[in-house]
Amino acid sequence: MIRAKNIHKKFGELEILKGLDLEINKGEIISIVGSSGAGKTTLLTILGTLDRPSSGEVEIDGERITNLSDKKLAAFRNKNIGFVFQFHQLLPEFTALENVSIPALIANKSKKDAEKKAAELLDVFNLSDRLHHKPSELSGGEQQRVAVARALINDPKVIFADEPSGNLDSKNAEELHHLFFQLRDQFKQTFVIVTHNTALAAMADRTLTMRDGKIV
Repeated sequence: MIRAKNIHKKFGELEILKGLDLEINKGEIISIVGSSGAGKTTLLTILGTLDRPSSGEVEIDGERITNLSDKKLAAFRNKNIGFVFQFHQLLPEFTALENVSIPALIANKSKKDAEKKAAELLDVFNLSDRLHHKPSELSGGEQQRVAVARALINDPKVIFADEPSGNLDSKNAEELHHLFFQLRDQFKQTFVIVTHNTALAAMADRTLTMRDGKIV
């Protein structure tokens, strides 16, 4: 599903990623661990097409994305990739239903179809009684489940998660971790998760450890 070859990333004179190679299979759940500053989030943003490498190639589901124009890359990202962040990044002025619908609307789905799919996903996450609540009216665990539903609405091939349970208490974190595996079994998605949570890392199919810009 994902192939990265000889990925380098520099910010000025500072080299963050130092010739990194990586392959991730379809339907795998991969955790990426390592100390702060190892390059985990930088790698995630490059694999997730949010940033470009200084050199090297990234391929997702057979498509070389490194050379795509910004416009084509944005369209590819919207169709194929979902994101879950530590701080859920929900838009505060919109309801749960509207937040989940946004990626589908960007993909030119009708408002009716987008909201129907969003409501179905929120029901899967036991949030059907929260459709019209704004983020400030939801608990931390509920907000993060809304964020996961948003990541799933366009049926992406890959979900990238950056410290997805870092802002949750242990009970909600455990529920979120099990949810990822249920989603993989149900929808066959590939998950790439950057985490400091040792329990989540241990649950993954593979754990990749980064140190000084490389996978060790």
